[in-house]
Parts: sequence; structure tokens; C-alpha cells
Amino acid sequence: MIMSRIEAPRDEATGNTTGNLLDRLRDGLPADAVLTDPDVTASYANDMASFCPAGVPAAVVLPRTVEQVQHVMRVATELRVPVVPQGARTGLSGGANTSEGCIALSLTRMDRILEISPVDRIAVVEPGVVNAVLSRAVDEHGLYYPPDPSSWETCTIGGNIGTASGGLCCVKYGVTAEYVLGLDVVLADGRLMSTGRRTAKGVAGYDLTRLFVGSEGSLGIVVRAVLALRPKPPQQLVLAAEFASAAAACDAVCEIMAGGHVPSLLELMDRTTVKAVNDLARMGLPETTEALLLAAFDTPDPAADLAAVAALCEAAGATQVVPADDAAESELLLQARRMSLVALEAVKGTTMIDDVCVPRSRLGEMLEGVERIAEKYRLTIGVCAHAGDGNTHPTVCFDALDPDESARARESFDEIMALGLELGGTITGEHGVGVLKKEWLARELGPVGLEMQRAVKQVFDPLGILNPGKLF
Repeated sequence: MIMSRIEAPRDEATGNTTGNLLDRLRDGLPADAVLTDPDVTASYANDMASFCPAGVPAAVVLPRTVEQVQHVMRVATELRVPVVPQGARTGLSGGANTSEGCIALSLTRMDRILEISPVDRIAVVEPGVVNAVLSRAVDEHGLYYPPDPSSWETCTIGGNIGTASGGLCCVKYGVTAEYVLGLDVVLADGRLMSTGRRTAKGVAGYDLTRLFVGSEGSLGIVVRAVLALRPKPPQQLVLAAEFASAAAACDAVCEIMAGGHVPSLLELMDRTTVKAVNDLARMGLPETTEALLLAAFDTPDPAADLAAVAALCEAAGATQVVPADDAAESELLLQARRMSLVALEAVKGTTMIDDVCVPRSRLGEMLEGVERIAEKYRLTIGVCAHAGDGNTHPTVCFDALDPDESARARESFDEIMALGLELGGTITGEHGVGVLKKEWLARELGPVGLEMQRAVKQVFDPLGILNPGKLF
């Protein structure tokens, strides 16, 4: 139904739909903004997810201004051509994968930080600003932008908004949605709409800003964002605790959170992940452990907080607890955690990275279930997790050239998502739905919820041209 609504009309004179599209796009764009070389456009077809199909785009467009984005959407609406918004394509769900004959709208050239206000504690940015670039810029003003996905050195703010990204700091500071105060959005027909505010408070009307956060480019194109900032916290210190079982590590997580502690980070790596990191980077992590728990505090007295958490870890059965002596040692431990997904990919060459979030109280059951699934399908599945908020990343390692192993990988991935729902969780905590999980989104939402979501999509995108085939 969606594809029938967005089928592009043929040029009556030439019969060439693509040629007409390209001419119309170039009428309002600089010469270097429209790419059509097949070797170049092919490089924009996929994000970093496995098992997600992609079509061949008619063109890749790289606008620099809001007006240029509006021009693209007006042409796309008139010719009924699908548009796939893209950032750095570091996503893990196929949400940025192109559809056949679409316009791949890459926003990476819209990369200006327009304003940083220490008084209002906001930053105003374009969607192509890289997360780490923004973080370093606000740091110079004594401010802090907390969301920090593992790909923060390359991922863009627009992409973070599209998928409602999280990161290592979520346990204390929350996810991207909590820092987006207002947006400028180009709608499917080219109109420009502003949502939200730049004030500390504001409740006027429906919260359309939150609606766009996590919508994966299916409702409009974000061209400007007003982001909340926080005062720069003290330098955090990290503690590493080894456990003889994942269950014991999860018990420690529960005790830490039940005790009222507010760590700035609480991360877990299972034995498979620890070994993978050591194999890749020779970091000297303890491979004898079944689970490695990293806890951090950025409070005025982090050493005291770490001592209290160390006691809870030991009471839960930690075999060794080692607090970092300084910021450099702390950063080394965090670097090991950030390398987890890259290291697991090196195990077999290809990975499927799950993103199931469960209540903290069910975290141990989740890890035990993943271990059973790995044994059932005879696969290597490593788990790293934002343990403090129950967000697990079971990562299935497999050889993509082996059809049988690839099939088992996909089956295990689905079984992990089913396990997450059974435990009262959700199929995605921060990676989004995209192509990879749209069947599972329907299961999680139920028929009424799915109907309402589709109705919202219809209001904003009646022709179905914005990122078709994603979400549902």
C-alpha cells in the first residue's frame, strides 16, 4: 500500500522518471549536492545492521541549508518519490537503509553549532553535528551534553534524535529524548514547522517534540535542534568488580540501585565480551571472570561512593573489586567497554546486535536466558549491557558466508527478543526499530497501539514518502 502511494509518475516527454527527478532536484541545489555515480550512491545504501535489505537510490542529496531540504521534499512530494533521511549511518537496525529509487537525504553537511548559551544552558545545532564535537564544544563553556552512544565519535545529533539514542551514562542522565527541548522540522510537503521551546519550562499544546524523537525520519526531517545542557560534572572515577557468575553481578546491580546510589555509569561485560576485547586490544582484562561490572561516580567525593558500592559487590559475591586510582585508569576501563561491540564483531566477522531492555529486577534472568539460547543454537553470543537501566546488548557472532550459521543467528536473535518481552521488557532501548525489528514492534504494541501509530504517520506523511518500510 505504501509503495503504491509513492510510485513516481513517469516523465511524459521522455518516459524517464529518474531523469526528471534529477533535473528537478538540481534546479534548486548546488551542483555538488546531488550524487548519482552508482559506486558512490551504493556506499549510502546501508547502515551497520545485518540482515536488513536495501534498494538502489536514484540519487544521494547532501543539502547545506533548510531551504535546500525544503526543495528536496517539495520535489519528492510532487513526483511521489520516497526519501530516506540519513546521518552518519552508524545505526544498528536498518533504519537508514535506502529503498529502491529513493532520494537518500544525507544531512551530514548541515554540521554547524549555531549557539551555545551558558545562561540558558542550551545548544542550538544542525542535525549533522557529530556527538563528540558537540560534547567538546560545550565542555569549553563548563557545560555537559550527556547522551554518549558508543559511536559518539562519528554519530550525528540528527541520527541520535531519530533513534532516541542512549549511551553509557543513561543510568544517571537519561537518553537523548530528555535533552531535546525543541526542533525545526521540514515536513513531507516541504513546509517548515517548529516544535517545543528554548525555555526551561513549557507545556503548551501536545508534545510534538517528543513525537519526533525516535521516529526514525518517518514523520519529518529534523533540520535544527535545541538541546538542554547540564553543568560539567566532576571527573568520574571507575570501579571494576569481577564475579564468578553473571547472576551474582546482576544481584550486585540490584543492590546498588535499591540502596539509593546514583552511579554515572553501571556497565556489565560477560566473559565472552571480556575475552573478545582482550583478543582485539590486549587490554589485560581478567578473563577468569564470568562477568565484569564497571561502576562509576562523578560526585564531589567519588572515592567514598565507590567504597560503598565495592562493599555491596563483595556482599553479592564479587571475587575481586578494584577501584581505579585516577582519571587515566578510569578512562582505560571505559575504553574497554566502548570497544565491546567492535571486539565481538572480530570474533566471526559479522554480528547481530540485539537491544533488549528489561526491568533491572529481571536482568539476571535475561542473561541466563541468553546463555541458554547460545547453547541451543551453537553460537557465540556475547553480552554487554547498560546494567543500571536494564538495557542489554546480546551480540550474536556468526560467519555471514555460512548459510546454516546465518540462519541460526537470525533465529537466536528473534528468540532473544521474545525472551525480553516475556520478562516485561521492550525490543529496543536505544537502537530503534528500522527494518530489523518491525515485525517485533507490532507484537510489542498490539493491534490497537499499532493502528494508532499508523494513524499518526498518516497525518504527517499522507503519501508515505518518508522512510517507507521502516517501523511498520
